[in-house]
Amino acid sequence: MSDDADRVSVKTYVPRDQKEVWVERADEMGVSQSEFVRMMVQAGVHDLGLGDDGDDETAEGASDDAAESALDERVLAELRERDVAGWETLVDALAGDFEERLEGTLDDLTERGVVKYSPRDGGYVLREETR
Repeated sequence: MSDDADRVSVKTYVPRDQKEVWVERADEMGVSQSEFVRMMVQAGVHDLGLGDDGDDETAEGASDDAAESALDERVLAELRERDVAGWETLVDALAGDFEERLEGTLDDLTERGVVKYSPRDGGYVLREETR
């Protein structure tokens, strides 16, 4: 958002420990808390068809834009910190806790009964009722 006149405030309440996690994650990504919350909201919104001129604009495009913007900011933050960074260094720095996040997501989906681990298939599969 380039024009402050177009900006509005949105207020919400979350548990203190949730806010602390968000603050840490925003700091890790090198973005403001507001930008972090915007990215989370956009990433969670899918295909609502919110275009105001009748087109089929979706929030998924906005989510992609937010993710790209966040990646831009993370790359810039790494380069500011290091001055010079090779490809592998940037990949390592930006991948961060992805494996832990993926594991947590799979654990959550398993607990909710959406996916299961199938040794026979050699990996995670959707449960029949969620196909």
